[in-house]
Amino acid sequence: MQALRTDIPSGFAALGIAPGLLEILARLAYTTPTPIQSQAIPVAIQGKDVVGIAQTGTGKTLAFGIPMIQELARVQGTGLILLPTRELALQVDEALRKLGSTIGLKTAVLIGGTGFGAQEQALRRKPHILIATPGRLVDHINQKTCTLHTVRILVIDEADRMLDMGFAPDIERILARVPRERQTMLFSATMPEAIMKIATKHMRLPIRIEIARTGTPAERITQEMFIIRKDQKNRLLDKLLEQHTGTTLIFTRTKYGAKRLAVAIRGMGHSAAEIHSNRSLAQRKEALQGFKSGKYRILVATDIASRGIDVANISLVLNYDLPEASEDYIHRIGRTARAGAGGHAISFVTPEERGDVRAIERLMKKNLPVSATPVLPPARPQTHEQRFVEERSSRRPHHSARDWNAMRQSRGGGPRRRPQRGGFPHRNRR
Repeated sequence: MQALRTDIPSGFAALGIAPGLLEILARLAYTTPTPIQSQAIPVAIQGKDVVGIAQTGTGKTLAFGIPMIQELARVQGTGLILLPTRELALQVDEALRKLGSTIGLKTAVLIGGTGFGAQEQALRRKPHILIATPGRLVDHINQKTCTLHTVRILVIDEADRMLDMGFAPDIERILARVPRERQTMLFSATMPEAIMKIATKHMRLPIRIEIARTGTPAERITQEMFIIRKDQKNRLLDKLLEQHTGTTLIFTRTKYGAKRLAVAIRGMGHSAAEIHSNRSLAQRKEALQGFKSGKYRILVATDIASRGIDVANISLVLNYDLPEASEDYIHRIGRTARAGAGGHAISFVTPEERGDVRAIERLMKKNLPVSATPVLPPARPQTHEQRFVEERSSRRPHHSARDWNAMRQSRGGGPRRRPQRGGFPHRNRR
């Protein structure tokens, strides 16, 4: 990469950032650092290991991206960023390209859902930064298309989410391959014991930076919930989407539910797309880009997007289904009220889910206000698209992980476990 210039001031100037990068930040209209950026950047620029605890939407990409780019412009070596989902990897790549394009930064994105050959070509161009999901990176290591002996800076982002998704074995394999003499930055919204073990085993006296306690929602977000029967959800949603006309992100628990709901919303006369694991990477990218551009006002998603969507000015997050884990509630509603903006979150709660609400309230240390259910409009007749989707989905039973575990245990088996990941490049890894 080219050397950075040395003479331009910026609102980030007190953090030790090189003036050439300050010029780029000013050109991108980044003027005021967020709390995680203010605290993490000076420490990371000094080459120290960092454990950062911060909620989604707090600016973590720049918190590790700026020090990484600055260091790699000064010395030879490679940066490696591990993320749990394809969407997050692509968004981090986009953000880093904006920062580094004018100084010759080259990146390679290693994720499932895209051609293995194209990624090999990107690796042969000797990128400065690798941005990868753990499974696909292990595939490249096993196929000897990627080595990690030049890694000088390692970032593990959304670490708690990666462990939840079963990536711990892959992360251990990767940590065994990178040089011991390196800088490591670990970012997470929560700090469970498993992450503390990683920090203790693989980091050198890391500086802990905690911006908000676990379970803290964004400051300027308002929340409410409706107690509603399951068969009334679509009618209430119809009513609310007429009242809330801004950009809306809706979460369902299952991918089949997301598909059916997106079709139902289109039947209500709104533009809607969907993101879930049954969609190809190209379809997910099109849906997300359409949501960003305004082609779709509404995006229906499973928890694959609770930390994988970086869209400015989402005015409403709606939990059509409550998440299975109370921590995911915080990550879901964190898609709105980002970077100091305001936002609103609505949750549909069935009478049987009051226990789930209490768990969320204990986590946040505050009560969720209950709103009175308005007069509901009559149910709309099914569209042709809805009848087609319902007919297809009725041909196979759909069960959540919780349902499967209950059935297995009732038959004397243990809970379903995520299979061990292998090293096959043809697998459609996250």
